Amino acid sequence: MSHSLFVSRLTLTDFRNHAALDLQLDARPVCLFGPNGAGKTNILEALTMLAPGRGLRSASLTDVARAGDDEMRAQPWAVSARVMSDGVETVLGAGAERTPEGGVKRVTRRDGQPAAASDLAAAARMTWLTPAMDRLWSGPAGDRRRFFDRLTLARASEHGHAAAAYERAMRERQRLLSERVFDDAWLGGLEREMSAHGAAIAAARVETLGRLQEAIDARPDGAFPKAVLALEGLLEQRFELGAKSADVEEDFATLLHDVRGRDAGAGRALDGPHRSDLKARHAAKNMDADQCSTGEQKALLVGVTLAQARALANDPGAGASLILIDEAAAHLDSVRRAALFDELLANPGQAWLTGTDENLFEAFGARAQRFEVRDGQVRTA
Repeated sequence: MSHSLFVSRLTLTDFRNHAALDLQLDARPVCLFGPNGAGKTNILEALTMLAPGRGLRSASLTDVARAGDDEMRAQPWAVSARVMSDGVETVLGAGAERTPEGGVKRVTRRDGQPAAASDLAAAARMTWLTPAMDRLWSGPAGDRRRFFDRLTLARASEHGHAAAAYERAMRERQRLLSERVFDDAWLGGLEREMSAHGAAIAAARVETLGRLQEAIDARPDGAFPKAVLALEGLLEQRFELGAKSADVEEDFATLLHDVRGRDAGAGRALDGPHRSDLKARHAAKNMDADQCSTGEQKALLVGVTLAQARALANDPGAGASLILIDEAAAHLDSVRRAALFDELLANPGQAWLTGTDENLFEAFGARAQRFEVRDGQVRTA
């Protein structure tokens, strides 16, 4: 099957342990293999620096810089990718540049021109899985919320702007409450900001959930069990019950006004989309995901990720997406691994996978391209 979205060239400069990397690629899945610590995950992380946020490790600008002589490691670094989408090439770039004060700042470019991170995201939508996410369903709610917000952001780039504006208003409101500044006009303005952006966040999540669940339900039964997903959150549940955005905003603003004293005492806002959670059930077993075995939890997560790619591909406002899977073989037996590869080949976006042993990818045969990674060096296998 021809792929409508793929990276044809990836270059890294002073990123992690890669001083200089230049990969020339075709549309087939990209398999990176080599020993632990060789730099495989660093390549996937570099790709995710082209997405909004801080990449798959949530690292700072200086953390990803190649170690230099500076004590602060404030080294410039760069990632560039030539992306082919339905035959049209786009060049995306991200990196860190020195500031006059001696620090670093993030820079993002599209076709050589400065661009917002959301502009990059629209050109190369991506979803990733890492070993740290294997216990997503039984871990902290914040991890699931961030995971689901990334899925939402891949479909709706404005979701990131709403989330950032909500966080800013929430922090400022809490600062005033902590300082016992109960200025009604000031607090009321911030609460209206929180309610407007909070409603937008919740509405985008609910739409994403609907599209994702539809894609999950449409997937054939197979190696990856189907999940039944649900959002637990005050505003999300209002939208799911059919409430209008204006009513959700007004009611949330009223609630924030009424609980100022409580939030002041708690030191944080106790209600809002920053407290929402994503829940999942194993459909065939009718069992909560957090009660399933580690292998089943991983399989559920893989199934959700594959469905996300399908949902994006079927969405007229989105399109094909890259799928990045670090340590693809973890907790997957040979049958599930072969099934995963078949599904990745059917996805209209390119897949990137890592593993310690080349043999893990033998089910691909000639349908994938392989690269050996050792000590920051990459060679075609």
